[in-house]
Amino acid sequence: MTDVSQAVKAAAATLADAGVASPLHDAQSLAAWCLGISRMDLFLHGADEMPAEYSELIARRAGREPLQHIVGSAPVGHLDLLVGPGVFVPRPETELIGDWAVQRLRGMGVDKPCVVDLCTGSGTLAAYVASLVPSALVTAVEIDPQAMTWAQRNLDPLGVRTVLGDATAPDLLTNLNGRCDMVLSNPPYVPETTPVEPEVRADPHHAVFSGESGMDVITAMAPTIYRLLAPGGVTAIEHDDATADLVCAVLEQYGFEEIISHQDLGGRDRYVTAMKPAE
Repeated sequence: MTDVSQAVKAAAATLADAGVASPLHDAQSLAAWCLGISRMDLFLHGADEMPAEYSELIARRAGREPLQHIVGSAPVGHLDLLVGPGVFVPRPETELIGDWAVQRLRGMGVDKPCVVDLCTGSGTLAAYVASLVPSALVTAVEIDPQAMTWAQRNLDPLGVRTVLGDATAPDLLTNLNGRCDMVLSNPPYVPETTPVEPEVRADPHHAVFSGESGMDVITAMAPTIYRLLAPGGVTAIEHDDATADLVCAVLEQYGFEEIISHQDLGGRDRYVTAMKPAE
């Protein structure tokens, strides 16, 4: 018999040898998932017998299958989003935009704020807002039908409207022209030649990369955001840590005001916010 403590220690070594960035965390997470408990409760079960399937899970992770694909979900803030092959796995830092959006919406004094999430992927930002500001009327847009199936699994229970469409299209959501209080987006933004870990390669290519500079989608999406926003409406866009100045310049070009670059907890430029001028 191999107990939980021994199995996790051996698994962490296996994952480290495989080049996994967070071997102990992932070994513990898979152990907890296998046992049906939280990762924080593992220490209470150190002497328990580890189920045989644990070794299979570790082998999959050592092969660089994303942890989130193995367990079927990805945590972002208070959310645990359903994910799998065919949809971008949301990263924890997107919680920063979610928090900004919720705080801004709560301070608007609008009974039923209109919010659009462009390039929603698994529905992260739409779910974040809808779950914490339930009065908001949220629409989530995604271009990929396969990703949309994941978004709908996460968003349908929250009453979010989902639209299969192109965030850069001039005819997208024309019924909302000039009516949105907020437009959010975590679009594809990685420059095409950027080296990435194998786990990132498991995400759909078009959901990660966006041309040589990483700015193709953001640049093409800017007029859509401006068109949708009401005067005084605001936007937040996540971006590559090397393109904050480019994002700010694009938004300035399209007439946005109060353009601010925000950093993540590691001090890296992570997202930009801006406002459509009030009339």
